[in-house]
Order: sequence, then C-alpha cells, then structure tokens
Amino acid sequence: MHADGFAGGAAMSALHWPRTLFARLALILCVGLALAQLLSFKLTMTERNDATANMMTNYISREVAISVALLDHLPAAQRAAWLPQLARRTYSFILGPGTPGEPPDASRSKNVASAIAAGLADKYALTTNSVPGNGERLQIHLRLSDGSPLTIDYRPGPALPLSGWLPAVLVAQLVVLAACCWFAVRTATRPLHELARVADALGPDLKAERLEEEGPSEVARAARAFNAMQERISAHVAERMQILAAISHDLQTPITRMRLRVDQMDDDAQAGKLAQDLHEMEQLVKEGVAYARTLHGTGEAPARVDLDALLDSLVCDYVDAGSPVTFERRLNVAIVTRVQALRRIVGNLVDNALKYGSTAAIEVSASPRDKTVTISVLDSGPGIPEEALEKVFEPFYRLETSRNRGTGGTGLGLAISRQLAVAMGAQLTLRNRPEGGLEGRLVLGGADA
Repeated sequence: MHADGFAGGAAMSALHWPRTLFARLALILCVGLALAQLLSFKLTMTERNDATANMMTNYISREVAISVALLDHLPAAQRAAWLPQLARRTYSFILGPGTPGEPPDASRSKNVASAIAAGLADKYALTTNSVPGNGERLQIHLRLSDGSPLTIDYRPGPALPLSGWLPAVLVAQLVVLAACCWFAVRTATRPLHELARVADALGPDLKAERLEEEGPSEVARAARAFNAMQERISAHVAERMQILAAISHDLQTPITRMRLRVDQMDDDAQAGKLAQDLHEMEQLVKEGVAYARTLHGTGEAPARVDLDALLDSLVCDYVDAGSPVTFERRLNVAIVTRVQALRRIVGNLVDNALKYGSTAAIEVSASPRDKTVTISVLDSGPGIPEEALEKVFEPFYRLETSRNRGTGGTGLGLAISRQLAVAMGAQLTLRNRPEGGLEGRLVLGGADA
C-alpha cells in the first residue's frame, strides 16, 4: 500500500514537474521566496498579536486594580452608579456572585486572570472560572472589604484588524519577487540557451558561429572553452581527411602499375581475379574519400527544386539502364535542399534496394502541418534484423547474415547517406515493412506546395 502510494506520488511529481531548466529554477525560486515572504508575514503578525496582547493584559491589570480599589472605598449604595463608568470594551463589573463554571482552559483567559491577580497584589481572595456558552468568556470573583461580592466579567475582544492596504502591499511584493526571479533565471540560463543553439547548429562540417566570450567570468570561460573545443575538433577532422585524401592519391600510382602488369599476364583466369581485386580497391578508396568529405561537410549551396522532376529524372536513368525502378505518385511540391546530396542519398537507397531486393519503388508523401516531405524507397528483399537497423549506418559495417555476401559493398554507402542527410537537416531511417522487404525513409523540411 505504501509502495503504491509512493509510486503514485512519484508519477504525479514527474507528470507536473517542468521540463526546462528555466521553468524549474523560476518555480523553485518563486515558490521559495513566496513561502519565505508568507512565513515572515506570519511571524510578524504573531509577534504583533503577542505584543498587543501583553500590552492589553498589563493595561487591564492596572485598570482593574484601580477600579476594584475605587469600588471598595465607595459606599455600597453608590457602587452601582459607577459600574457603567468603570466598564471597558473587554470587561465589566457585576455586583454579585456571577455565573459559576469550570476553570478556564484558554491561554488568553489564563494570562488575563494571572495579570489581574498580580495587579491586585493578593489583597483579595480570587476565584476564576469560564462561563459556559459560545465564545471565550471569563469571570473573576472576589469579595470587597465589607464582604460584598464583586465579579469581573471579561470577554476577549476580536483580533486587531489588518490595514486595508496591507494585502495589496503583500501582493505587490510577491509580484516584484516573481519578476526578479524571472529576470535572474533568464539571465542565468541565457548562456546555456545560446550554447545549445550553437551546438545544434554545429553540423558535420564543424563550421558554426562562435560564442560571444563576454558576460560573467564563468560564462566567458565556458564560451572560450567551447570555441577552443570546436576549433580543435575541426582541425582534427580536417587533418584526418587530408591524410585519407593523401593515401588515396598515393594509392592511385601503384594500382595503375598493378593494372598494367595484370594486362601483361598470360594467365587470363588469374588476371581476371586480380583485376577484380584492383577494382574493389579503387572502389574502397573512392568511397573512403567520399565518406571523409561528407564528414567534413559539403560546399553545395541549397537550391529550390521540383521534387517530382528530380525523382523522375533519377528513375528514368535507372529505367534506361534496365533496372526495375518505379515512381508513380506525384506531389507537385517544391523544396529547398542540396540537390546533388539528395540525388546521392536516394541513389544509394535505390542501389541497395536493387542489390538486395531485385526491385525498387519510390513513394513520396507530404505533411502540410509541419511542412515536411517524406521520400520512401521500398524493396522486396528479406529485410534486416531489428537490432541492426541503426548499425548498418556505421562505417564499414556489413550485414552478411541476411544479405548476400557476394553482393556486399564497402559498407560506406549508408554511412555516407546518413552524413549527407544530417548535413541537409534531414532524417534518414530504415524499417522493415510488415508485408516484407525494407523501407528507407528520408524526411525533408522546407516543403512548399
């Protein structure tokens, strides 16, 4: 039972807890300051009421002592005429035994009874009781010097009222505190927002705007560290790309010499095998350079293009080559994208579909709500295991268990496609179709009907 209650409370807490750091800090500060303000107000009012009660108790003690002394010195026949003049807002005098009752249990009545007893300086024998009925009421009984009974009837007055302007001032203070919290949290979280924005803008080319190295020392230091890290990563990747390009260039000469020697071989069977190996080496070198370039970004500028015309031209090239590629549905939309990169991504997906599924079908759909276009390339092949849907985008990863090893490539085609998609601000994913086969899905933004 306790575990279920704790789990339910944790679930509600997680449900209502703000997601952003700005909202969380603002909520914590606002609630904390509001509680501190209310606690301070409560303590102030309690101190005020206690001080007022002590002052009124001392006042009643002195006034009652004077009034009792006066009544004690007056002739019995004149005492009744003085009672209205001696009465006050919270107490009055009764010439009689009063109303019997139980001993008082209210703290204020006890304090008043003790104060009156102290004011009378033990000159009279006092008895105290509360009067039955609604509200707090106290009676103190004594006998004057001539034996006449006298009752002090005490009714506590209402608490001191608040000034009419005090609630307005409290609300104004809370508003000022909330505004200060909002400004403070906004100032504190703005550098994080800028850092996240610049980090999100850091694409595969590692070329993003620099953070402003200003503001508080901690913020400026973090900005300098981020800028330096960005420069180091960019230099590291550029160095690796240069190394790969240099290796590729240097490999061209020995590969060419080996081709010449193969052409001069008498053994046609061995020459054919060596020629095939040299061809695969050239392909691997080219794909490696292409992957390095996509990692370092592409210099292609985005352009507006008719998507139907682009895909239709791509399909026509495959059909002319005798490949079973279809593209039936038209959307009549224009998009702003990197045209050559888009052609290469769709081309890689179509090549994979033809290689592993024999046929390829291109389908497109649009979402007017978020202005995105989805390009799907479908095949009728065996598909791939669910756990490998993301692994196939890793460089040099080849899935030989469900794909034909003899048709396997370098393992860089999908990796290059994913990098190009990231550079374009698109999303490239794979999924197994319920009816069989694999679907490569590319989601593009910037659609315009």
